[in-house]
Amino acid sequence: MERTDNRAVYIERHNMHLNRMETAEYLMMKGISKSYDGTRALSNVDFSAERGEVHAIVGENGAGKSTLVKILTGAVQADAGEVLLDGMSQTIDSPLRGQQLGIRMVHQHVSLVPHLTVTENILLGNMPSAKLKGWISWSAAHRKAQEILEDIGFKRINVRKLVSHLSASQQQIVEIAKAVAVKPQVLIMDEPSAVPSQEELKHLFALIRKLKEKSALILYISHRLDEVFEIADRVTVLKDGILVGTVNPQDTDKRSLIKMMVGRTLDEIFPQRPVRTGAEILRLNGLSLMGSFENISFSVAQGEIVGLYGLIGSGRTEVARCIFGAEQPTSGEIRLSGQVVRLRSPHDALKAGIAMLTEDRIRDGLVLFLSIRDNVSLANFGLMSRWGILHRSRQNSLVQSKSQELNIRPSRIDRPVRTLSGGNQQKVVLAKWLLARAKLLILDEPTRGVDVATKQEIYSIIKGLAESGMGILLISSEMPEILGMSDRVLVMREGQLAGEFLRQEATEQNLLACAAGVVEKSRDE
Repeated sequence: MERTDNRAVYIERHNMHLNRMETAEYLMMKGISKSYDGTRALSNVDFSAERGEVHAIVGENGAGKSTLVKILTGAVQADAGEVLLDGMSQTIDSPLRGQQLGIRMVHQHVSLVPHLTVTENILLGNMPSAKLKGWISWSAAHRKAQEILEDIGFKRINVRKLVSHLSASQQQIVEIAKAVAVKPQVLIMDEPSAVPSQEELKHLFALIRKLKEKSALILYISHRLDEVFEIADRVTVLKDGILVGTVNPQDTDKRSLIKMMVGRTLDEIFPQRPVRTGAEILRLNGLSLMGSFENISFSVAQGEIVGLYGLIGSGRTEVARCIFGAEQPTSGEIRLSGQVVRLRSPHDALKAGIAMLTEDRIRDGLVLFLSIRDNVSLANFGLMSRWGILHRSRQNSLVQSKSQELNIRPSRIDRPVRTLSGGNQQKVVLAKWLLARAKLLILDEPTRGVDVATKQEIYSIIKGLAESGMGILLISSEMPEILGMSDRVLVMREGQLAGEFLRQEATEQNLLACAAGVVEKSRDE
């Protein structure tokens, strides 16, 4: 009887092996469907990918990309469909189950514990034990975390430092290190390049190729099509929760891929406009912040878009925070319409007519559990109140009008912001500041993590604001954005203003050379 049972088990395993051999793809997702409150996120999607492949997933915000990969990780449960790994059907009902199957995700918005160190975040749940039972070997832990960072090409991060003290770029690197520390079979990267500098991006791509050589499957979600064509073996396009198709990068081009994503070509993503500047709004004279930047002087006029470009760590965001009152400069002066001002807080800046869209909308720009209506209202209760009492009807009217103007979807302003796509969340932040009726708008990475169609909408909004007489200070890591939108470009390097270029002088080569310290461009040239 025992021999018969053993033979039956052998035959069953042999048949399972044959089934896996017949399945070409390591990962198969069949008939995946998901709806939220009656809104369709995915509709009968079939998706497959192989080991040792970089498979990009692209589409507009709200196309279903994040929902698809969250189903794979176990963070979201599908309404219908099946997930197979190596030919075997899997029930992935929690993130823990996903991790047990070797599935890890690098989130666009980091999922780190801010009050723990880099080491603790990278090795969370896997800390090395000391000889004394129940104790942690901290020397071994720090050494292991350092080795992981060095192995992926990012050795400069202090592993003993609290994550809350790291820059956004460094936090993204720690997020990547945490994911690869466990040697995943499937690594999902959701907008991993939204923060790193160009140099860090080279290291990221080298890491991806290294994991690919070790037969890991990389699912790469990005709105940056240049990267998709550089790194991906195949590209799957989603639109409105439906699979449009899967293509090989060598068989298509960006124009065709965009048409698959949005249903039309985007011939001119950057709107053209005549430059008509008015009176000076902002002037910085020798502004310095110890440890971040020094002796920064420039101006922004009415109707002008001034680009501020620089590599990560150049000090550009710190300059913006000082203008907005979030940081106090150690020396120098800020003038608004010719008058010296002392901005002790963002509240002072708002009263003076300065608004700022921050680079991290999740951390600094939104309250995720609140509705669209309440988020847009946060900086504008004075417009909606009388004698300290909120007028709900006026609030609804103002927010609904701005929501329609910016085409925020879905249109229900009572919907929680956490349920929106990244592009629509960014529009909510923008709506908040547009209601504030600012004279000067600081935009720090205004299109980070949004799709090409939403980018075009945001660029049109920025153009309209400039044409209405608002001054715009545009900070961006995306070279095409800086070149396509700016009337003038200021370049920062290592906390100093390294150069200034008029629109006709501003080229990718000139800006990169200036930012890297290869050449300098003075204002007098």
